[in-house]
Amino acid sequence: MRRPERRDDRGQPSARPYAGQCGVPATMHGKEAAIAPALLDGLGLVVDVPPGLDTDSLGTFTGEIPRAGSMREAAIAKARLGMAMTRRPIGVASEGSYGPHPRIPFVAGGIEMIVLVDDTRDIIITECLVEDEPVYRHADVTSSSEFGTFLDRIHFPQHAVIVKPNAFKTPPFPIYKGLRCRRALAAAVTECAACSSDGQAFVQTDMRAHMNPTRMAVIDRLARKLCRRAATCCPCCSTPGYGQVDIETGLPCEWCGFPSQLVRHEIFGCVACDHREHRPRPDGRSHADPGDCPHCNP
Repeated sequence: MRRPERRDDRGQPSARPYAGQCGVPATMHGKEAAIAPALLDGLGLVVDVPPGLDTDSLGTFTGEIPRAGSMREAAIAKARLGMAMTRRPIGVASEGSYGPHPRIPFVAGGIEMIVLVDDTRDIIITECLVEDEPVYRHADVTSSSEFGTFLDRIHFPQHAVIVKPNAFKTPPFPIYKGLRCRRALAAAVTECAACSSDGQAFVQTDMRAHMNPTRMAVIDRLARKLCRRAATCCPCCSTPGYGQVDIETGLPCEWCGFPSQLVRHEIFGCVACDHREHRPRPDGRSHADPGDCPHCNP
């Protein structure tokens, strides 16, 4: 049964529907350093990590344990793992994916997603953002003398690295995580290169949050974005979590009026009911440039 929403003395939905409640941030990589203050400041929601929570059992960045399902499914599974361990009805978890930028060719990028699972209201609130400038690089080397400027570009040792064989022969194979010492890094490169069928070690930035300050800052921004959404109640049913759920393309060409592939409306919606709302682009743009028109510029 859904919990009645908190209301102020005028009977309006509260802007802090989670004030005074307790939840769990499902992480074993220090994300609570970014998530907990954001939730407390933005929502009044108190969270703390239980000892022994193993979110790596659901998937690792380095691939020893594959992540099952989509990013959102993986984040929800993490949140529920923490909720089951603590028997709390509210869980928060994030998931990240890094690789080629989703919109800019030949540039690295990342997608971060965070969920708030609320079993008292039977809802899941989701927010995400694209990170255009992650500290995310890799190098294939036969020895540490080949690094050149690589370590400087990834801001080593503030950002740690992972080392493993570039092409492992047979499992199990060595993998070193969280390296921030040049001597330990050189030894790991030597060992992993010797274990690799091509004689090279694969060296990559460690993308776990507690080993990558740039990513931790992104998670902080994302957690505060989640708070703003969770503090926004649906104008129809007053459930928290009202926000953008989709887009509608078709911004008309300013020359011929033909619909382009550019965004025409942002679609806002509720996580509990079917209420939907079309809003104009936030930049106020009402027409597409002819260069973006498939009719004028086929």
